[in-house]
Amino acid sequence: MNQPAPHPDRLSELVAIIRRLRSGTGCPWDRKQTGPSLRKYLLEEARELAEAIDQEDPDHIREETGDLFFILVMLCEIYRDQNSFTLEDALAGICEKMIRRHPHVFGDMSVDSEEEQRRLWQAIKTEEKKAA
Repeated sequence: MNQPAPHPDRLSELVAIIRRLRSGTGCPWDRKQTGPSLRKYLLEEARELAEAIDQEDPDHIREETGDLFFILVMLCEIYRDQNSFTLEDALAGICEKMIRRHPHVFGDMSVDSEEEQRRLWQAIKTEEKKAA
């Protein structure tokens, strides 16, 4: 199925909404949140998304995916405010990791099976942990 690329401004729009919610004139609840205080909501939203997937209900999956995105972007904004990392840092990190862990797609390696790909993934992951 060929689908259009995501709207380029939606992620920026969500960031702007969260920044406004966390601003001095925003929402007191959003403003006081921290990484640890959002942990329970992160787990709750992830569980609700998993349940929606189990129900195979695309509308519910879409809604819960959005809720999880909200929590993830909120976390990135909290840590940006603490000068720890940014959303861009998190996205760059996952892009680099996915490219590095898929040399059979983005590099010159090849795999003959899903099992071989899983072994390659695990070997790369093990090497990353050794290097860290």
